[in-house]
Amino acid sequence: MSNNEVYRPNVAIVILSQKGDLLWCRRKNHDGWQFPQGGIDSGESPEEAIIRETKEEVGLNSEDFKIIYENKEWINYEVPKARRSSYFFQKKKFIGQSQKWFLAELKCDENKIDLNSSAPAEFDDWIWAKYWYPLGATVTFKSEAYRRALIDMMPAYSAFLKRLSG
Repeated sequence: MSNNEVYRPNVAIVILSQKGDLLWCRRKNHDGWQFPQGGIDSGESPEEAIIRETKEEVGLNSEDFKIIYENKEWINYEVPKARRSSYFFQKKKFIGQSQKWFLAELKCDENKIDLNSSAPAEFDDWIWAKYWYPLGATVTFKSEAYRRALIDMMPAYSAFLKRLSG
């Protein structure tokens, strides 16, 4: 069975503030905090999907952020059976998600972040978090995927910080 037959193709983004902190969002049903993410639609590239998802979930347009890194490998995680209630997991028989990760810098004022930019809203709150904070603050089943993504993005993050201080 191919990866796409088991894992839903998905994108995720880590958005950096001009101080190097990460946009960290609380799911509206309060079942966890996470980075903006979402499925890749048929015929859509990962970059097109992350631009669409970022607009839908946090209200930022493509000119509001700049992608500075895209990871090369897809990172998989399994969703616990109790959480597989959505259409994608039930009808498509997915057991989890396979993610392409992006690192981006915020290019606009943070006041443009709008969690109600589309309906239904995915999140109801957000904070700026330190780089490794999400590893201990996300739902357990995503923690290994987050660890792998943050390790992979670390050189690009370090270059970003160097540019800030520079």
